[in-house]
Amino acid sequence: MHENDTLRALLQAVKSGTVSVDDALSRLREPKTAELGYATVDLERKARQGESEVIYGAGKTPEQIRGIVNAMREHGQSRLLVTRLSPEKAEALADLPDFAYAPEARVGVCGGFPAPDGLGAVVIATGGTSDIPVAEEAALTAAFYGNRVERLYDVGVAGLHRLLSAADTLQNASVVIAVAGMEGALASVIGGLVRCPVIAVPTSVGYGAAFGGLAALLGMLSACAAGIGVVNIDNGFGAATLASRINHTEAKQ
Repeated sequence: MHENDTLRALLQAVKSGTVSVDDALSRLREPKTAELGYATVDLERKARQGESEVIYGAGKTPEQIRGIVNAMREHGQSRLLVTRLSPEKAEALADLPDFAYAPEARVGVCGGFPAPDGLGAVVIATGGTSDIPVAEEAALTAAFYGNRVERLYDVGVAGLHRLLSAADTLQNASVVIAVAGMEGALASVIGGLVRCPVIAVPTSVGYGAAFGGLAALLGMLSACAAGIGVVNIDNGFGAATLASRINHTEAKQ
């Protein structure tokens, strides 16, 4: 919900008498951040952008992650997402209430996943099996944001018949996230098959001349098919966030 929608709902509640003026003033005076010393937690991001702040686990200690989780929960955020979380840190956080960890995606979730409420399906396709960790980060992020997710794994251009056999799934998608390393050709091929937006995610999979995903990134940026957007190397989270916003946007009449 956008910040203006939240404010409008509060004012309507005051008007209807379900919320008192004093309670409304109290809510409006609630802190917008939580200062933890090592982190300034954004408490109004969900109202402002529709998605709450996500915790980036890399570079943070388990104690710091725990502190951020507790601060967000104390201010009413019941579901939380932690990305780039190592197995060691996840083990240290295993006692958090309702915490689950997906090691392949390196994603931790507190509070579970909501029922999907997007317009359609977010389809996630990978060029190969080696791209699945990045794809799973995208899949779990998209599910966390309330999207129905369908997976098409190992359907790269080395065996194009695998992708073509899933043509119906691709055609029915609201958004396709194409995850591929090597030369990154998958995104351009999918872009030529579908009418929906395609979000390309280059991965750092490939031999030496792939330059840690740079070859795939440049290939995707140079795609000849229209309607393709590209995120940074291995950024499954960013791709899923964009896909979710597209999948939750109603057509304006």
